[in-house]
Order: sequence, then C-alpha cells, then structure tokens
Amino acid sequence: MPWFKRTDKGILTPTESKREVPDGLWFKSPSGKIIHTRELKNNAYVVPEEDLHVKIGSEEYFEILFDNNQFTELDVNMESGDPLKFVDTKPYPKRIKETQSKTQLKDAVRTAYGKINGLDLCVACMDFTFIGGSMGSVVGEKIARAINHSLITKTPFLMISRSGGARMMEAGLSLMQMAKTSARLALLDEAKTPYISLLTDPTTGGVTASYAMLGDFNVAEPGALIGFAGPRVIRETIGKDLPKGFQSAEFVQEHGFLDFIIDRRSLKQRLSTLLRMLQ
Repeated sequence: MPWFKRTDKGILTPTESKREVPDGLWFKSPSGKIIHTRELKNNAYVVPEEDLHVKIGSEEYFEILFDNNQFTELDVNMESGDPLKFVDTKPYPKRIKETQSKTQLKDAVRTAYGKINGLDLCVACMDFTFIGGSMGSVVGEKIARAINHSLITKTPFLMISRSGGARMMEAGLSLMQMAKTSARLALLDEAKTPYISLLTDPTTGGVTASYAMLGDFNVAEPGALIGFAGPRVIRETIGKDLPKGFQSAEFVQEHGFLDFIIDRRSLKQRLSTLLRMLQ
C-alpha cells in the first residue's frame, strides 16, 4: 500500500551526520518551567521568575565566589579510612570508592582560598552528593585545617553548609568533629578573624548543632531547610502540629537565629561588602 511507502525522500541527513541532544542541556523546575542550563548558570543557578535556588555543590559555589574561578585548594587528596570496620549493605570502603567514582569528589567537603572581589577569603564548601554531605572525620579535619589556614594568614573564613548531619558509618568519630571544629572556631574568634556561616538547603543534624550556627554572621539562602531533627521526628516527639514554614530560612531568621538571607545572585557582592565593612 503506497501510504506506507516513502515516495518523496526530499533532503535526508546522512546517518553519520546526525547528532544527539547532549544530556543536561535543559533544566526543568519543580513547577514545570524549562530553562536552558547555560541561562541557569549565568543566573547563579537560580531559576528566573520563580527565584528557585537550585541545589549546587562546591564546584559551582567556587565558580560563583572566587574571582575568575581562580583558587588554591587545600588537602586535595584527603579521604576516609575505615576505623570501625563498618558494614551495612556493603563495606564502608567500597561505598566510599563508589561515591568517589560517581561524584569525582574525595569526600563531602572541599576547602580552598583565593580572592572575592579582590579580598582574601578562605572557603569550606560541603557537597551533598557525597553520602548526603555527611560529616565524617575527613570533613571535620579539612574544615579544621582550613580554619588553621585562616588563623595563620589572618584571612576571613566562609563555611558553606549543606548536610544531612553526622556520618553513621563513623559513629562516635563523626560526632567528635563537632567539638573539634567548634574549638578551632573559638580560636578564630579569639584572633578576631571574621567567620561567616552560609546555610543552604538542607543544613541539619550535627552540622547545625556545631559549626553551621557559630558564625560571627549566620546567613542563609532563601527557602533553605535548617534544623537539627526533621519535622516529622519533632512532630512525633512533642505531639503537636508545627507552624507553617517551620525550619525554613525565613522562619529561622524571624526567630532570631539568622542575621540575614542572601539571594545567590547577589551572594558575592553582599559577602565582599560585608568583608570590607569588617576591615
């Protein structure tokens, strides 16, 4: 039957010349808005019109903050051991290696120093894609060493937190990082070196209970989830319904635990302005 046959071929593209659309070319927001990833990147990974702050990691934050994306990374090759010989569904070292291969990260935090609008700044930034941004021995040690760098060089310190809390595979060793990082921050305070803590979505658990809330200035991105335990756990514990927007950055600021909320598109300018004021 002729309608199943192609009688007029017209101009055909040779098979070898066809190209596939690359992955990740478009981003779809939860509300359904489609945006080109190049436009999203140029807008500091904030969806225009919606002002939705897309969750990003250290690579993107370093690019946003450091002048010309130029920085020196600290303790690049530090990675976790297996002191407790932890085994859940798989051995801990195997999970670490698989996550490293998948994320191209050594652990859940990267630390670096460079310039932000011409001002010296040391930054520690957490990566949620690495086992939920969980705080283990490497995370605590790298943050402590970054604080030491700030102490020695008298450079302001910025902590960008995004974490589900302590890393269960390291148990008590993970919880010890709360005390270690808090003690180093106390030294930073004695040295009168500024510490700015930026809380992003989500910041929870032992991270919230330690270094994330100890800044000279505690700031957050719009809509970030900030808390110690999750809303469901708290609701079941106290037996009451929680207020609307509970644990959002706006709610936390309203109740006095944040100094201000910063739109990511103005993050670099706002931080550099603050640092100049502190000088």
